[in-house]
Amino acid sequence: MSLVGKLSAEVLVVAPHDKHHGIWVGRPHHISNVSPSKMPKVDLHADEWGTIGSVVVWHYVIDGKDYVAKEVVEAINEENKTITYRVIEGDVLQEYKSFKVIIQSIPKGEATWVRWTLEYEKLNKNIPHPIKILEFVIHLSEELDDHLVQA
Repeated sequence: MSLVGKLSAEVLVVAPHDKHHGIWVGRPHHISNVSPSKMPKVDLHADEWGTIGSVVVWHYVIDGKDYVAKEVVEAINEENKTITYRVIEGDVLQEYKSFKVIIQSIPKGEATWVRWTLEYEKLNKNIPHPIKILEFVIHLSEELDDHLVQA
């Protein structure tokens, strides 16, 4: 059984792709205003928002439990509206040797497909696949979309 895995899901949202991409790249700290019950705090730890090498600390809640993840921005592709975060510290590394989050905003007419991809390596075969995290980010995208449509 392989310890390396990849999960991906897409959610169709109404707001334009550039708005979704803009939040995840340059204004992720606004997500705590949009969904304080799921993401109560997002801090910039190093460098500047929206730059490769910047470090973002995410405080999030899944199933009533508080978690923290410190992530470095590994890649930003403006043409493909993609950002890649790699976890460098935090709760997720108690179960996974490595963990990356890739967010892509894909135009679909006047709507947007938001594609989430989680790439990970489990510490051992007893660790579950991060399905709860994938469900969490999909719901977060839907809440963000509701906010962006109203804005």
